[in-house]
Amino acid sequence: MSNIRLFYSKSLSLNLTDKLDKSQSHYVSKVMRLKEKEVFSLFNNSGEWEAKIVNITKSTVEFNVTKQLRNKENTKELWLAFSPIKSNYFNFMMQKATELGVTKFLPLILERTIVRKINKERLEKVIIEAAEQSNRTTVPSIEEPQKLKSFLNNDMDLIFTDLNTANTKIDIKKLTTKPTCVIIGPEGDFSEEEREEILKFNDVQSIKINENILRSETAVISALSIINYAIN
Repeated sequence: MSNIRLFYSKSLSLNLTDKLDKSQSHYVSKVMRLKEKEVFSLFNNSGEWEAKIVNITKSTVEFNVTKQLRNKENTKELWLAFSPIKSNYFNFMMQKATELGVTKFLPLILERTIVRKINKERLEKVIIEAAEQSNRTTVPSIEEPQKLKSFLNNDMDLIFTDLNTANTKIDIKKLTTKPTCVIIGPEGDFSEEEREEILKFNDVQSIKINENILRSETAVISALSIINYAIN
């Protein structure tokens, strides 16, 4: 079995025969140089499956699904709400957050947000590649950018990374079966009005993740690591 893992957007089932898209076909046959009868794995939210190459042409790889390797992951919903940042740092942040188990990304347009548009298609590619490399079977979703007021209508347990709180620990007993959402501020932090709105949210916990002021991408990694440790 090769260590090649590819995200497959369509339905997967035993004995399915289909073709990889052009990009994936090129990767499998030209970059990784797999041959007919060799195997790789395909995954999506249904789990992970072994696929055997049955035919290779100039531009496509045809495969047959031979067995299921893993069932669908039964993981707790972990959301990340954040203010978009500059491109290179943005890619890095999305990649690491995917590796750390985020199931949904919620970009927020806040008062001090600098980057106000996102390239959703490009970010989805970054997320898929990170899921492929980190052995996940689920690929996080990403929503369109929204305002804080709209975001606070979600039914969730909210973890607020707040520079102004003295609290440094998450109260696990307050977390319910609802999705746990971490909210990270923009480069200039939340405005006082935004902070007040967040603190009015019913199921919110404030936490200071570091005494230092962290870059957004560093804050994301720190907060998610703390929450993963606390939950697990």
